[in-house]
Amino acid sequence: MRISFTGAQSTGKTTLLRECCNNTFFRKFHCVKEVTRKVARERNVNINETGSDVTQLFILNEHLHNHHVSGSALLDRCIVDGWVYTDYLERYHKVSEWVRDYAYNMYQMLLPKLDIIFYTSPVDVPIEDDGHRSVDIQFRNDIIDSFENEITYLQSCHDNPSLPDHSDYPQIVRLTGDVVTRMDIIFKTIKQYDKTR
Repeated sequence: MRISFTGAQSTGKTTLLRECCNNTFFRKFHCVKEVTRKVARERNVNINETGSDVTQLFILNEHLHNHHVSGSALLDRCIVDGWVYTDYLERYHKVSEWVRDYAYNMYQMLLPKLDIIFYTSPVDVPIEDDGHRSVDIQFRNDIIDSFENEITYLQSCHDNPSLPDHSDYPQIVRLTGDVVTRMDIIFKTIKQYDKTR
């Protein structure tokens, strides 16, 4: 089983991932605890709204690797993030059109490899400056809008498996509320998924 968190910066993904990885329920899962920060640290490239072709190619490569780990995996981010951020950066002429096309093709290829995607709602979650994430309010709001559009589309695809090429799209679950509420939703979703397999 491959499970991922997705969503804009500062929406609680890291907190939930840490809770999951420290829980015995996930003891057999390979936990991928970071993608973007890892690329920034190891490749010395700008991320977020100052990303470039090189940044996005490194990040997309991380997603390619993470979506092919053996056994069950719990991912900090997934190819949905790679696509949303690359698409945003291309619209603002930060990355080339061919990189956007590459991201879209990888998105189509890797999305079916995921079973469940937990989308972390940005409602009532303030931006926290951790030294890596962007604190630009407009950038965050634009990314939230992009995620909302993509998540709504993915939910409609999953709910209509008769649509061409959409039968193997992952289940999308929106997480709202405090950490305890979100964790409860995570456990219930995974247990229910296991029952239907």
